[in-house]
Amino acid sequence: MPRALVTGANGFLGLNLVEQLCAADWQVDALVQPGTDTALLGRFPVQVVTASITDAGSLSAAIRPRLDTLFHLAASTSVWRRRNAEQVQVNVEGTRNVARAALIAGARRLVATSTWNTYGLGRAEISEASDQRGGASGIGYVRTKYLAEEELRAAGRNGLDVVILNPGHMIGRYDTRNWGRIIRMVDTGTLPGVPRLRGSFCHGAAVAAAHIAAAERGRPGCNYLLPGVEASFAEIIGRVAELLGRPVPTRTIPTWLLMLMARAKVLRAAITGQEPDLTPDGVALMANDPRITSDRAHRELGYDPVPLGEMLEDACFWLRDQGLLQSLRPGGG
Repeated sequence: MPRALVTGANGFLGLNLVEQLCAADWQVDALVQPGTDTALLGRFPVQVVTASITDAGSLSAAIRPRLDTLFHLAASTSVWRRRNAEQVQVNVEGTRNVARAALIAGARRLVATSTWNTYGLGRAEISEASDQRGGASGIGYVRTKYLAEEELRAAGRNGLDVVILNPGHMIGRYDTRNWGRIIRMVDTGTLPGVPRLRGSFCHGAAVAAAHIAAAERGRPGCNYLLPGVEASFAEIIGRVAELLGRPVPTRTIPTWLLMLMARAKVLRAAITGQEPDLTPDGVALMANDPRITSDRAHRELGYDPVPLGEMLEDACFWLRDQGLLQSLRPGGG
């Protein structure tokens, strides 16, 4: 029976991965930050381990020997510039700690979650043969995820078997923050408008399955892009409204207005100290829509995009089952 340790196990992707690992009879150590709510993890037969990836000592103590695969998912995904220093600690130094701990523990393989935007913004097309330009980005999240990959590649040169996955925008169960929050706003009629944006959307469960495939047959030192369905925000929000039986929002928000709204929220956050739900860096990320191809992921990991309707149903019905939607109550259709 293979053994895994999953960092960031209580996050959106982490819970999808833990669910699938347990279903495949892996022994799973689920690593979470001290003080973290582990209620959802409690549904699975896992060993919950408390440690911080920024604390090398506690991290090394958390990794048991004879580990088959260390799945490194933990990261700071903030796009608020006041989190930049913290993001360096978590994404860059934390990844360095994870890689070193994996080497010391003799882990067979490290599978790490990155992001498509380490290849750089402002590009018309990205493939697994493209060069990575994220290190020059002024957006902290993009830059630190690129630097995290550099740490992983350095560990690979020191003998660690590393595989890196770069998913697009994810939708699916266990998400309460990103598209989960937008779905709830559609449900309550509080969405201020529909951004005139597009993106490549992938299913959280499919991305988790690709992680397991990468553990089993990914090539050491390789990146695997995991794109999805190309769709506009208007199409996604329209489908969500129909699924929930809510009016389809018709007011659109041009990107320039979205940017003004983001700047206003950041000014308010400077007073309240609370992280804004929209920032200029976040808008800049969303406004990028390169064509992403994944020939390597398809050929070597068996990865294929999931239809948009399937991933939206997964997200909405999970929120329903948690009692987080007004229009779809638990037990309803």
